[in-house]
Amino acid sequence: MTAPRQDPNSYMLSNEIELLMAERTKLLRVAGAAAQFVAVMESRSLPERVATEAEILAESVNGLSEDTLKDALSLITHKLPQ
Repeated sequence: MTAPRQDPNSYMLSNEIELLMAERTKLLRVAGAAAQFVAVMESRSLPERVATEAEILAESVNGLSEDTLKDALSLITHKLPQ
């Protein structure tokens, strides 16, 4: 019995979705790390030359939806052994 042939368009779409999901995971890890950094940074103690970038980073993190931020933070949160 032979396996049914997969439509080439379906195969390409499936591969593209897998690539996008992998990229989303990487971006969520970046967002999670940025959120953690923003949460602990003391903006008054940062050098003036990075103040603009820190502000952009903080505004970008604050602009994320609650669900996205939860997903991002869950990817960088280390689970403690039980």
